[in-house]
Amino acid sequence: MKDNAIFKKIIFAISLIGPGLFLIGYNIGTGSITTMAKVGAEYGMMLTWVLLLSCIFTYVLMVAYGKTTLVTGNTALFNIKHKLKYGSVLAVYIIIALVIGEIMALMGIFGIIADLIQEGSRLILGGEGFSTFWITLVLVVALYSLFWFGNYLIFEKVLVFFVALMVLSFIVVFVLLKPDFTTIVSGMAPSIPDEPGVLRLIAAIAGTTCSAAVFIIRSTVVAEKGWTIKDLKHEKKDSLVSATMMFILSVIIMAVAAGTLHVMGLKLDNTVEMIKLFEPIGGEFAAFILILGIVGAGISTVFPIILIAPWLISDFTGKPRDIKSPMYRLLAFIGILFGFGMQFMEARPPLIMVFSQAFQAFILPAVAIPVFLLINNKELMKTNVAGLKENIGLVAVILFSLLTAYFAVAEFL
Repeated sequence: MKDNAIFKKIIFAISLIGPGLFLIGYNIGTGSITTMAKVGAEYGMMLTWVLLLSCIFTYVLMVAYGKTTLVTGNTALFNIKHKLKYGSVLAVYIIIALVIGEIMALMGIFGIIADLIQEGSRLILGGEGFSTFWITLVLVVALYSLFWFGNYLIFEKVLVFFVALMVLSFIVVFVLLKPDFTTIVSGMAPSIPDEPGVLRLIAAIAGTTCSAAVFIIRSTVVAEKGWTIKDLKHEKKDSLVSATMMFILSVIIMAVAAGTLHVMGLKLDNTVEMIKLFEPIGGEFAAFILILGIVGAGISTVFPIILIAPWLISDFTGKPRDIKSPMYRLLAFIGILFGFGMQFMEARPPLIMVFSQAFQAFILPAVAIPVFLLINNKELMKTNVAGLKENIGLVAVILFSLLTAYFAVAEFL
């Protein structure tokens, strides 16, 4: 009986942190791996402070967006559209900007996946391996078929296994490298190397961690969870779990890259250089673990990405979310076709991936400022308006978002 009671408590605890776990899976994907690996390769642990701030501000925004949803029972876009002056215009801008950002990410994801599968086929078969075009075509057809018939739950469980394998592998390599923790801690001290491209990488760190899309999606997940303002403590714990795990996993990836690619003098301009991340455990087996893990992480984020446009439109119009509706199927089809994007571009997938994450930082102010206005609206929030600490945190987030948005475009000016 005692064991049964403990088991029930564990299940109950897991159920309370559902949205946080969902967002970890969404956020820690190919974009995070590529960005953190590139940062670690080029600058070691010097930019850890950006990651730390991004995760702290991610927590602040997750709590704020969660709280407004708990009080109102409505999603973020609905509140922005109906409760803010010019809210409809702002909501349309957010939809367009997020869709553009996710399209760029989708192109980078398919490019990285295709390159890694091609490299895996080289290791197995020798020669040049499979064509990236045919790999992309097979993936697009297979994934859209799964989406059309809605029979991808088992498929997703398989992907979760590969993602877990990849995360475990990064942890193993991290332990084998035995990184100097004083180096990691020293990276907490704010400093910006005087080198070209560093500002865009700082923006990419913020964009892949403190992602604008995550906060909009979070409000939907919290609403579907059925929580109310009585669950605010659970919502805060859930946000803390999510932000903390994002930091730990991201810093591990960055440290592994710093201990491998940085030491080798590689800058991760080529997808295949990612395999060098697992040099410490060596051999083809290690390469396959990384390939399977990153491919799994990439594919697992394809479904949320191709769904983001119809999700946002449903929130904006107040219509129910039905993945079998004609609108969802059409928009998902158009979205997944962008997977072929890298076949017609000269830029390498890692660079497109980093650029897409930096673009997320560019649109962060459009997400940070509205929630500050909403959570301080007494008519909307009644007795649950933000307190002094919450407002200080949100003002800090807004300043951070404006700075990283500037960094995202500074090198193009």
